[in-house]
Parts: sequence; structure tokens; C-alpha cells
Amino acid sequence: MKKFLSVILALAMVFSLAAISASADGVQEITYSLYSQPDGIDPGITNNSFASDILANAFEGLMTYDTETGSLICGEAESYTVSDDGLVYTFSLRDGLKWSDGSDHTAADYVYAIKRILTPDTGAQYVDLVAAYIAGAAEYYAGETDDFDTVGIKALDDKTVEITLYNPTSFFADILTMWTFDPVQAATIEANGDKWTSSPDTYVSNGPFYVTDMKLGESITLSKNPYYYDADKVQLDKVTFRYITDNSTALMAYEAGEIDGMNVVPASDYARLKANDEGFVMTPSYGTTYWDFNCSVEPFDNVLVRKAFNLAIDRDTLINDVLQMDADPAFSFIAPGYVVDGVDYTDERDDFGLSDEADAEAAQEALAEAGYPNGEGFPEITLYYYSSDTVALVAQALANMLETNLNISVKIDNADWAVFYADVLAGKYQLCAMGWSADYLHPMTFLPLAKTDDANNVAFWSDPEYDALVEKVQLCTDPSEAIEYIKEADELVGNNYVFLNLYYKNGTSLMHPYVQGVYINASQMMYLKTASVNK
Repeated sequence: MKKFLSVILALAMVFSLAAISASADGVQEITYSLYSQPDGIDPGITNNSFASDILANAFEGLMTYDTETGSLICGEAESYTVSDDGLVYTFSLRDGLKWSDGSDHTAADYVYAIKRILTPDTGAQYVDLVAAYIAGAAEYYAGETDDFDTVGIKALDDKTVEITLYNPTSFFADILTMWTFDPVQAATIEANGDKWTSSPDTYVSNGPFYVTDMKLGESITLSKNPYYYDADKVQLDKVTFRYITDNSTALMAYEAGEIDGMNVVPASDYARLKANDEGFVMTPSYGTTYWDFNCSVEPFDNVLVRKAFNLAIDRDTLINDVLQMDADPAFSFIAPGYVVDGVDYTDERDDFGLSDEADAEAAQEALAEAGYPNGEGFPEITLYYYSSDTVALVAQALANMLETNLNISVKIDNADWAVFYADVLAGKYQLCAMGWSADYLHPMTFLPLAKTDDANNVAFWSDPEYDALVEKVQLCTDPSEAIEYIKEADELVGNNYVFLNLYYKNGTSLMHPYVQGVYINASQMMYLKTASVNK
């Protein structure tokens, strides 16, 4: 795979994180705060990054990451081979795999997981991640056939999984690190339906930890899974994820020693904590923070309006004065960081007429060309965001910039994530807060965000030329050639100002500095398999 794919190693790193001290009896425990409760913890359904830390530790798929080097390695697969034509991947599973309830776990569980995702009633939000690559998957999902044997995933025996692709895909092994491809237990799902994730008794998993306690709206607790194939390396006995949506409250709990870490650094305390707190942790992040225009409704169905909004934003002020964070202004939705032959594909990329600072004059010209001279006749706009102290600061800053530079009226509204995201999926918004952290370390992870009818295209923009370029990237096995298609696709989206791109940022978190061996990848997923408390 190395000859096909080269990614900056700095995008993934291993570092020391904080944790609760070991108690007198030597029990190793940590408590970690998440600033939003996930909308679900079903690996076959959710695409919510708030669930990632839970799923990364409760489940494991065929491929995973080395928690010391960040390299892509086999997970439950002991080894795998790829056919000469690049279409058939054959995975040999490790001996003695079991579920967290102690029952046997086989190759058939991987097949069941994919079949479930391709069943429309499941409501899998990442179905396109499967349907775009595995042969026959799109046709089965569309109902063109009811014969699942036509789908390119087979259990050749209890220990062998065979996956056949539509086309050679050099980064397919990377894609398999996504929780979408993790196995799930048929018995618990068929016995409990969609309630299987609602109770520790029915939430059966296969990773280094399993769920032992759930408090609705408060927390979820994971304990070491004695049936995990590599359990000898797991040192933590218990991990509690608490949902503390108010960042100031979480910070007080952190500084009082009531929690051991939190996955967001409050903007108002960023500079102080970075300078003075030994538990301030920064990790490279392969992702972009942006806002989605609803391109299917007026006035954002007009490319000139979207251009005007992009020109009206002062990204430098937003980053350095409002958020006071380490970040780079973003003019594209595709983050830098992917390297081919030692060169980042974003080098010398077009800025699409944008700059770090706002260009009010050019913004007004674009708005006038769209039919709204000096903002006259422009409808009142609502900026919609999910409840978060940091995003609230961004929303207020954007509103001020748009009102000042475009002479328009702007309102602000917010909701808890579950309500917010349901509205976004239904297109019930004008301009909404969003962002994307890479699912795997390849630019292809960003491209579905603008592809027609993709589940993750909540901007509701569509262009046949762009769709064709995305398909070319999927088909291409030559990285250098694929980069050219990616650049064309990037330019098409950029010149249509599909997103209100804001910044590329590093991942930041807080943890007291006496837990070692925690790994956070470039998608900001935290792996605790080799973590330990050493106070």
C-alpha cells in the first residue's frame, strides 16, 4: 500500500494524556469530558464525530492504527492479501475472536454488518462509504436485486473475509478503519432491534473495552474487555465519558480535578491554558471548519451570493482575535496534509479570490451583481448552529461581519446536536455550522460532501461534472493522476463557493499529564488501548 499512498506522518501522533490517579487498590481509571452527547452509538448508523471516542474503543474492525507510530496496521485481521488486479481483498482473522459477552465472533459477523448497512430501513448515515466501493452494494441498496450474494463481501469460512470492489482503490485499506465497517453481533440486534444500543446488557462489542454503564444525558462508562484478543496490552480498567456541554463548567471540573480531561479547549481560556497548563495537548488534524450554505434554497442557490458571503468574512480576525487559536485560514473544504512524492497536493492551490482578511468592496460588488445592491431587498438570514460555547462565538462574529460588510440583517439560532442535525439533514436551514474531520487519510474523504445525493452532502449542491470527477478519483490507481482529478474537483467546488470555509485547525484538548500511551489520529479519534495511569 505504501507505493500507492503517502501521508504526512505528522498527521497522526502518539502522546501523553492526563487521567485520574490510580486508586489505592491499583485500579486504573480515567474520566473524560465530551462537549456533546452523541446522537447514537450504533457503528452501523451514526456518522457523528461525537461518538468517535466511544466507538474507537468499544469496537475494532479489520484494520486499525498502531498506537505507538500511527501507522495503518491489521486489527482483527491477522493478515490480508490483494489480488493482482486490485479488486479482491482477502482477510485472515485472528484465532479465537470473541464478543464482549464471551460468545464466538467469526467472519460472518462482518458480512452481517455490511448487509445491515445496505438495508435501507437501517438508516445508515455512511451507507455511501460502502455502496461506492464494494461490488454490488449500490445495486442491492437501491433494491435492484434482493440477492445479497451479488454483493462483494463473503465469509469464505469462519476465519476468512473476502471483499470484492467495483474498481481498484488504493486507499481501501484505510477506509476499513472507519467504524462503519466494524462487525456487529446479529443476536443482540435481532433480539433488541434499534434498542440494542440503549443498555449495557445488550450493547455487545468486540473492542478493547465494553460498555458497563449508561446514564442518559450524563455519561457512558466502558470497562476493559477480557475477551478482546489483545487484552494483555489493555491497562485501563475503566473509562467514563461524561457529557458536559458547557465548556466553562467542564474547565472548572478539570481544574478542580473532578474530571481528568476534556476534548475541547474553551476559546476564552485558550491562550492561558496553552501557556500554563501542562495538560494542554495539541495534535495535527486533517479537517476543515466551515459553514454549509443550503444551495437548494434562495438566496443561496445563487453562486454570487455565496461568493459575497465568503468575501465578507475576516478569517484572520476570527482565528486570532475571536477564537485565539492555532489555525490557518481555509479557502477550500479540502484540508492540506495529503502528500504524493513529497509534495502536498494543496501547494499552489487557487485561493478563489479570497484572502485572510475580508474584502468588503468585492463582497458588495458580488452581492450587487446577484441583484442586491448595498444589500437592498436581501432577505433576513439565520445562522444556525449546534449548542457550543466556541461555535456561539463564531456565529456572533460571522453575524457581525456579514451585517457590517454586506449591509444585511442576520439572526442567530441554535439547538442541541440531535435536533440541529435532524434539521440540517432535512434541509431546514439557510446557513449552518459544520465541519469535517477526515474519516481516513486521503482527500477522497472530503469529496462526498459535494457529490450529488450523497448522504453527507447536506449543502444540497449538485453538478454532474463534479460527480464525474469524484468517480474518476475512485477509479484511479495512480496517485499522481488521481491528484489532478482531485484538484479539478476542488477548483469546481471552490469557484462555486459551495461552502463558507473558515479555517484548518489543530486538534486541542486538555488532560492532566500522568497518563501515557493515548493515541489520537488525524480525525481526532482517541484510542485508549495502550493508555495507562502513571501518577
